[in-house]
Amino acid sequence: MKKTVFYRILFYVIGLLVLALGLTLNTKTGLGVSPIISVAYSISEIFDHNFGNMTLALYSLFVVIEMILHLIRSRKYTRKSGGALSHAGKTDLKLILLMDFLQIPLSLIFTRFLNVFSAVIPNLYSDRQSTACGTAVRVAFLIVAIILTGIGAAMSLNMRIVPNPGDGIVQAIADTIHKSVGFTKNCFDLTNITITVCISLTFSGHLVGIGVGTVLAMVGVGRTIAVFNHFTYAKMKELAAVED
Repeated sequence: MKKTVFYRILFYVIGLLVLALGLTLNTKTGLGVSPIISVAYSISEIFDHNFGNMTLALYSLFVVIEMILHLIRSRKYTRKSGGALSHAGKTDLKLILLMDFLQIPLSLIFTRFLNVFSAVIPNLYSDRQSTACGTAVRVAFLIVAIILTGIGAAMSLNMRIVPNPGDGIVQAIADTIHKSVGFTKNCFDLTNITITVCISLTFSGHLVGIGVGTVLAMVGVGRTIAVFNHFTYAKMKELAAVED
């Protein structure tokens, strides 16, 4: 029992570290950041704020929205059931809201990872690196960043402990509007990109954080998660005793 708990926590923590590394490396290429952090990144760049702190603020907003959506969904469920199983529904709601709230301390830790990696990893772009060779290196690191983001997301999500707010809000929206997670994720990414474009053009006059890397991240992260799970999920599930 202790061994499975150890593996579950180990995979979860490694997943968060790899996810933070992937997201940070994505920003360092200068080719466009992942949609989920594009709003926080653009605000931090335009107004010269700390990237990790802006991400924490954004994630905290996601958690508040999650809680509101879960309350709305719970009330709809109670009305449809005509009061039946209301006690069980309230118990489940408390647990769900607790899991939502725990995403805030998780976000605090996760965004510190972002700050550490941001401080350690140098920017991979400059005027001197605008050559074909420099661009090729940046694209190579972008591909690595997308792969790391997908692997980190898969590892942390598969352990089913406390979800990253970026994933938690997508799940909450999908449950509320009764759409698939994949469809909701695409819509949510497009919404983030739209907000980032509006903020960028309004306050800086040009795009900040949006580029080919943003588009590739939208497609590549999901595909990486699928491939990674295909080869590793069964073994990770066995070691960590994760139930489907």
